[in-house]
Amino acid sequence: MANARTKKIVLTAMFAVVCYAAFAYGKITIPVTAGTSTAIHIANAMVVLSAWFLGPVYGGLAGAIGLSIADVLDPRYIASAPKTFLLKFMIGLIAGVVAKHFHLTEKTEKKEIVPIATTAAIAGLGFNVIADPIVGYFYRNYLLGIPQEAAKIIATWVAGSTAINAVACVFVSVILYLALYKTFLPRLPKD
Repeated sequence: MANARTKKIVLTAMFAVVCYAAFAYGKITIPVTAGTSTAIHIANAMVVLSAWFLGPVYGGLAGAIGLSIADVLDPRYIASAPKTFLLKFMIGLIAGVVAKHFHLTEKTEKKEIVPIATTAAIAGLGFNVIADPIVGYFYRNYLLGIPQEAAKIIATWVAGSTAINAVACVFVSVILYLALYKTFLPRLPKD
């Protein structure tokens, strides 16, 4: 049991690195206002994939840790790190719970994988499309002290980029899962 838990922690760290790299090296930054930026990226697909391979909690933690570290190490995003931790954890948690509910495993019939994975990805990423601009607005306005009008402009830009990211990440996560699940899932420690 301790060996399985150790493996799970190591895999969580590895997936956190994948999430970090996907954002740190694979983003298109869009400057907005008040010294802030938003980005087009597929890092959230790695969060969803982490949740499918590691389970909701460990996968959510992998995404939260990896993308929060990416924020902390980039001066444009450093102030967003606490918000990122919460939202990325929730993406992984929701996508993982939905996948688990519909029994997305290595034994799932191939014809059922795409609808189940797509539903799980849409659930997690759909949450983010709604929550990121709302949480971001309140976070920037009330905690960071950015004026209300600037926070509204940022929220609008974030809503657009988050929606674009979500659509792309649904496709990327499902395609990557189809390519990797037969190799990875049988080797992963069971809960």
